Amino acid sequence: MAALRILVVRVLASPAVEGNVTILVLQMQRMGDLILSFPLFLWLKRAFPGARVRVVAEPMFFEPLAAVGPGVEYVGWAGTGRVMSDAYGLVINLSHRSEAAVLAGRVAAARKVGPVMEDDGVLRVHGAWQLYRASVVRNNRHNRYHWADLNALDVIGPRDMAATRWDAPRHLGDGNGRVALFLGASQPEKRPDADFWGRLAGELARRGLRPVLLGGPAEVGLGREVMARCRRGALNMCGRLGLAELARVAQTFNLFVTPDTGPMHLAAWTGCRVLNLSMGPVNPWETGPYQPGHYVLRGAVSCRGCWECSRPDMPCRRAFDPARVAYACWRIVRGESARLFGAALSGLDVYRTARDDRGVYRLEGLSGDRPGAQDLVGDFWAEAFGHFFGLSGPDRARAAWERLALASPKLAKAFTRGLARLGAEFKEGILGRGGLFEESFWAGFPPFLRPFTGYAHMCLHNADFSRESRLMCLDMVSRLAEATKGA
Repeated sequence: MAALRILVVRVLASPAVEGNVTILVLQMQRMGDLILSFPLFLWLKRAFPGARVRVVAEPMFFEPLAAVGPGVEYVGWAGTGRVMSDAYGLVINLSHRSEAAVLAGRVAAARKVGPVMEDDGVLRVHGAWQLYRASVVRNNRHNRYHWADLNALDVIGPRDMAATRWDAPRHLGDGNGRVALFLGASQPEKRPDADFWGRLAGELARRGLRPVLLGGPAEVGLGREVMARCRRGALNMCGRLGLAELARVAQTFNLFVTPDTGPMHLAAWTGCRVLNLSMGPVNPWETGPYQPGHYVLRGAVSCRGCWECSRPDMPCRRAFDPARVAYACWRIVRGESARLFGAALSGLDVYRTARDDRGVYRLEGLSGDRPGAQDLVGDFWAEAFGHFFGLSGPDRARAAWERLALASPKLAKAFTRGLARLGAEFKEGILGRGGLFEESFWAGFPPFLRPFTGYAHMCLHNADFSRESRLMCLDMVSRLAEATKGA
């Protein structure tokens, strides 16, 4: 985490973008990341009328997706010579690849957001929200901001986000009974195994639904394994559809059941109702289906939402039972999601994707249980950082804290004790003393305080621990103390 150096003070003072300009977005990640950038493209065209939006991305992804995404100009990496010849009003780097940071540093622009390789050879992240996103790497346990929102929050105002109305996913009723099962994911631990998929296909067929196996070339073998395990009939389409064909075929499904993967975002973007089986080192608050009205299933285990799993038994995967997942699919297809709670889904939590009054993504629990301590801590930090960066006022952070303190008084007392220690260390650090300068500083606090210590430590590193940056972080500590006063 300390390898990134972030100049927050300069970022916050960067000039506004005005007039008929060209905006450059660098999105050189995978398919899902590109699709999660589509909302940003729409908001840029709304916020900067007449602006030309140019996107550097991977041709293998943007070529089949251009027809279903917003109307922007795509350029492959081979065309960056043409990119370099123009000046820009705004550059947004959404990639973590080093060559993207170098390109962001070399192009001329009035304002830059995201990782930028500066003239002095130091990598800096511009933008408070982009810095926040960088700070949750291996530190995302309590993050409650979606990547699609974090792509935009440094440049798009909450009014534009709140004014956006997303069409509800299509509901075909029982329709043709077709339910897609997308088998693959970027990592094996993020998806079910062949035995699970085979049993799920059989359970769906038993309930009168028609399972269709989907996957790319990498899932052809897995598709055969699933068919061998499926007790009832399923249609195997693995390896037969490209992205453009998948987008068209998705219109015919009653439900698209999938792990966290790029085709999940394609299905959601094109209006197909999604049930996300969220397992392994993924966090649906960050990468779940983005539009409102989709569904997420998670194992009811305390370690879920991790950055990477160190447990060979993978308890979040073991929580998924094919019969219970089939029951959830059946209820959703019938339009009966309100009945997704109780013993029928024991061991699983079910959520529906939604928006709050600011237009920011959120997950609404449908299980009927009260939020746990982890969720309440995450809600508090979401409101605290929203307050820090001007997304909302202090009242929301205070209300989130009161909910946490009421539900878990012992945790609230431990939090305030840790906050007092944090304030003391920052005061010592302003004088040039204490552990503030150590690489291990951010991780030396309990996990419930690390959202702030992770962010603050990156901020300090970027500004070379300047007095100004230390005072800025100390001011954040003071605002936290104000919000949590009286616990």
